[in-house]
Amino acid sequence: MFTELIEISEESLTVTLDDGRALSVPLAWYPRLLAGSQQERENCKLIGDGEGIHWPALDEDISIEGLLAGRRSAESDASLARWLEKRQTQS
Repeated sequence: MFTELIEISEESLTVTLDDGRALSVPLAWYPRLLAGSQQERENCKLIGDGEGIHWPALDEDISIEGLLAGRRSAESDASLARWLEKRQTQS
């Protein structure tokens, strides 16, 4: 199964697969996506022949397998805090 369409709102990430299924998860599951601007969220690309999604500006990767399994971000609070601090100093 591969990604056909990616839609990102202020609250959710929805991925439509080539078999017709649509998976929707809250952005809160992926704190880097939640912290990003709409422009940063929309700047994504498919990786691995559509088996995953990469957001370069947010340094975030999500696999379709992970979405199907209902896996949230496994990033630790400490790692996220360092990333957020680094973002603020680069702004």
